[in-house]
Amino acid sequence: MTSPAAAAVDSKAARPSRATLGLTLAAMLAIWSGNYLAGKLSLRYIDPLSFASLRIELAALVMLAMHFFRRAPWPARRDFVTFALLGFFGVAINQGCFTVGLAFTSSAHSVIIVALDPIIILLAASALKLESLTTGKVIGMAISFAGVLLLETERNAGQPAPLTGDVITFCGVLGFCAFSILGKQAAGRSIGERYDALSITTFMTVTAGVFLAPLAVRQGIRLDWGHVSWVAWTGIAYMAIMASLVSYALFNWVLRHMEVSRVAAVNYLQVPIVIVLAVGFLGERPSAHLLSGAALVLLGVYLAERKAGLASSNSAG
Repeated sequence: MTSPAAAAVDSKAARPSRATLGLTLAAMLAIWSGNYLAGKLSLRYIDPLSFASLRIELAALVMLAMHFFRRAPWPARRDFVTFALLGFFGVAINQGCFTVGLAFTSSAHSVIIVALDPIIILLAASALKLESLTTGKVIGMAISFAGVLLLETERNAGQPAPLTGDVITFCGVLGFCAFSILGKQAAGRSIGERYDALSITTFMTVTAGVFLAPLAVRQGIRLDWGHVSWVAWTGIAYMAIMASLVSYALFNWVLRHMEVSRVAAVNYLQVPIVIVLAVGFLGERPSAHLLSGAALVLLGVYLAERKAGLASSNSAG
């Protein structure tokens, strides 16, 4: 029988080093931030519905092939519904709406809307009595929503703020909120103990691919394949493999070794990084309204999230 001291040594040895965890978070941040750039550049050469559906179908095929190669176990019948729900909300809705919304708004607007994830999750958790609302959390939520209102009053060259794209992106945020709540409940049923991080990501993405297969076929028939630029194909590959496969696998893995609140901290860095990338590569020019709205959203998220136990970080579509 293993002694308590030996068990403690084994547990410590099994836990990754701080450097490993830090590099993993940095990799996640780089992938998520690059997602906006890849999406905006690709959407110049392909329509958003084709892009969104092809991205998810490609990710599903790659993950399915990897699963066969690894000879990993398939999900038990009792877990089918769980993975179907996680795939629908966490991949089909979250990633699909993120990609389509990006076509109708700026990358800066998109990343600020996505930064609301913890606020929406906290509201949902409170409604389900999984979290209690405190005065500090309510103040933080109010500040964040004030930032969004300021963002939506932005005018750029006489044009109204891209409300349509922001609303579609927000629908993706709602999808991630449902995914987070369901994921928390799934963890309580020991899903994470029965499957590794890559298997969970695979089952989610494959079920999303099944949901979106009719749309992918419809768009594939209508798409002029000869006019799809290599830029679009590169973006589809990046978002399918790096953003859908690698980042989700890293996210699921790092959550096993770190508190959710610490993982969510990368959201604060993602906003300024994406804004800088948008200025340098996309020619976007952040206005005073946008920068002020971003600051209010991040401040509000920070205040509301400080003691929240369920709020999580998004993979940015």
